[in-house]
Amino acid sequence: MTTSSGAIVASDLHLGAAPAERVADFHAWLDYVESRTRHLVLNGDLFDFWFEYGSVVPRGATRTLGRLAALVDGGMRVDFVGGNHDWWGGSYLSGEIGMHVHHEPVRLTLGGHRALVAHGDGLGRGDLGYRALRLLLRSRPTRFAFRWLHPDVGAWVAGRVSRTEVRLGPPPPQVLARSAELERWARDTLLEDEELDAVLLGHTHLPRRVVIAPGRYYLNSGDWLKHCSWIELDEGSEPMLMAWHGGAPRPFSSRPALDTPEDRRASATPGDRPAQR
Repeated sequence: MTTSSGAIVASDLHLGAAPAERVADFHAWLDYVESRTRHLVLNGDLFDFWFEYGSVVPRGATRTLGRLAALVDGGMRVDFVGGNHDWWGGSYLSGEIGMHVHHEPVRLTLGGHRALVAHGDGLGRGDLGYRALRLLLRSRPTRFAFRWLHPDVGAWVAGRVSRTEVRLGPPPPQVLARSAELERWARDTLLEDEELDAVLLGHTHLPRRVVIAPGRYYLNSGDWLKHCSWIELDEGSEPMLMAWHGGAPRPFSSRPALDTPEDRRASATPGDRPAQR
């Protein structure tokens, strides 16, 4: 397969909590990425927990980081957008692995599409308790204090609050509601900013491809815990929502249920509408 001039966007592998077979799938997929593009974007929660200490590297991601470093060494650009589990990435990921690390939403041109890329946590309306906690966890005093914890203690604390295992089952109502709110936020952002062609998010673990207006899209890359999904963007063509199945890429066909039948009808894209009974 020839290399494309476009870009690939994935999110939510949660290394450290992901089953071994999912990590193996991700590694096989990275070989596909290398053959397909020269630009990879990892849109948050690559790790279930990542915090950079001065001289300690958290265990559990060595082989994945080695593969990413090899991609960078081979000439690929890898952008990493911090998520709610790994926002604390920094000089190790940039200096040692060679990724471009972003701690805030970033505008990138991806396969000719002018895109706003954000993990998705803390965006939109509501979720005030999490917003307050987010400010606290990302504050300079909190980061300074956490750095002085023994790394094993820090990892234990993070594991106690992660609750990633619930993502392996059906999405709970609060996740569906959050997905609908992020879609609303993305729609408003696109309609208010004519310089954007696409808004790309992760966080909800629910793959989404919604045409907001001709040539303008809300895209959610889903996850690698359950859906093994990602977004491909190429110049001159519509973005595609893809999935890894049986060791090969395929178009992603199934879609998660939204809050109401009205939501499903309103957000259905051409060729992806609910069947009429």
